[in-house]
Amino acid sequence: MRPSYVAAAKALGAALADRGVGVVYGGASVGLMGAMADAAMAAGAEVIGVIPQALVDKEVAHAHLTELVVVATMHERKAKMSDLADAFIALPGGFGTLEELFEVITWAQLGIHQKPLGLFDVEGYWDPLVRFIDHAIEEGFVPTDQRALFLVERDPLAMLDALASYDFPVLGRKWVEPDER
Repeated sequence: MRPSYVAAAKALGAALADRGVGVVYGGASVGLMGAMADAAMAAGAEVIGVIPQALVDKEVAHAHLTELVVVATMHERKAKMSDLADAFIALPGGFGTLEELFEVITWAQLGIHQKPLGLFDVEGYWDPLVRFIDHAIEEGFVPTDQRALFLVERDPLAMLDALASYDFPVLGRKWVEPDER
C-alpha cells in the first residue's frame, strides 16, 4: 500500500471531523480505513465500527473507537453499516472494497437506498474501474442514467462538498421499495 494512500485516508478522516461528520466503517484497526478512523478520532469525530465476531477473534478490531458493534456475519455487518450511514465513500481497496462498493451501487440501482456514494480517487486509483463502468454503459449492460449513482473526486474536501450537494438521480426504473430488501 502506497504511503500516499495512507496520507489521503488520514486527510479524509481529518476533513470529516472538521466538518462534524461521524464515521461508520468496518471496525478494523488495519488498512486505509483503520488509518482514516484514527485520523477522524484524533480530530474529534465520532467513529463507529461494525465488525463480525470472526474478525474480532483474529484481533483486528479497533480497540479505541467511539463504539464498536460486533455482529455475527459479514452480511449483518454490511446491512448494519448501510443502516447507520448517511453516505458512502470508497477508498482504494481490494476485493472486499469492490464487493461492498458494488453492493451499495446495486442497492441504489434497485431503489433500496438513495444515499450518495463517492469514489475517493487517490492518484487515479478508481480510473480503470470508472472506464469499465462506462464501457458497460456503452455496451448496454448498465442504463446510462445509472452512471449518476456515484461521484468521483480526488480531493477530500471536494468529495465532502460533492456528497453534501448530491441529488439522487431519477432513474428510469425502480425495482423495489427500501422495506422490501
